[in-house]
Amino acid sequence: QVQLVESGGGLVQAGGSLRLSCAGSGIIFSIYAMGWYRQGPGKQRELVARITSGGITNYADSVKGRFTISRDNAKNTVFLQMNSLKPEDTAVYYCNAFSRGSSNWGQGTQVTVSS
Repeated sequence: QVQLVESGGGLVQAGGSLRLSCAGSGIIFSIYAMGWYRQGPGKQRELVARITSGGITNYADSVKGRFTISRDNAKNTVFLQMNSLKPEDTAVYYCNAFSRGSSNWGQGTQVTVSS
């Protein structure tokens, strides 16, 4: 059974930082592309950052230069370092694991950035 568990969300002031973690189990973590998505109030879920099994990364334009995605395959964990946070980054952040047509989601973690 695939399980993705996010942690690290919370309340932070604008300009602050948070580090999200997503621990995976029930999958061969290293072969999965891992992604962070977010869904703000009244908005559709959108891709924030993604990292392939080979370590290639891509980011939404809105977070480039502020967010960094990384992975530790030995710990079955993917991270999202978020710096210079803005109120518009407020959302529920979801972890996703994708491989060969199989897409799996975590339960989400709330990030709230106050102005």
